[in-house]
Amino acid sequence: MRIYDIPVTTIANEETTLAKYKGNLFLIVNTASACGLTPQYKGLQELYERYRDSGLVVLGFPCNQFGAQEPGTEEEISAFCDRNYGVTFPLFAKIEVNGPNAHPLYKYLKDHAPNEENQEIEWNFAKFLVDREGNVVKRFHPQVKPEELAGVIEQYLK
Repeated sequence: MRIYDIPVTTIANEETTLAKYKGNLFLIVNTASACGLTPQYKGLQELYERYRDSGLVVLGFPCNQFGAQEPGTEEEISAFCDRNYGVTFPLFAKIEVNGPNAHPLYKYLKDHAPNEENQEIEWNFAKFLVDREGNVVKRFHPQVKPEELAGVIEQYLK
């Protein structure tokens, strides 16, 4: 199975896959609205605005597994992201990223992460970079700020 074939649900509850983003560079992030790292939404939005015309797509997957820091409904999450951070990058329905109910996308990301980076997701705002061919090429710790990723993103956009 390729990453483009994995079923996902948008924040508006539409069933889809990532196929419509094929050929783009993906930055996939598990997000939360009540976390100390929540301000990273601003940096993610800035990366998206800066590089989307070059082929970057930021994909946000809300998750409530870490300290119950994403308790809201999809509607509440969407409104929060719009109101507080002006998020225009694609958001998806709330998922689990670890354990027996981990979403297939996150199982795939962890299984295909390079350099022994296939461990469990450690907290909100862990980031995976997927190249234009659908290969998981980098994993970034939640503490790595989006603005620190510009150089790496530029390398993969070339």
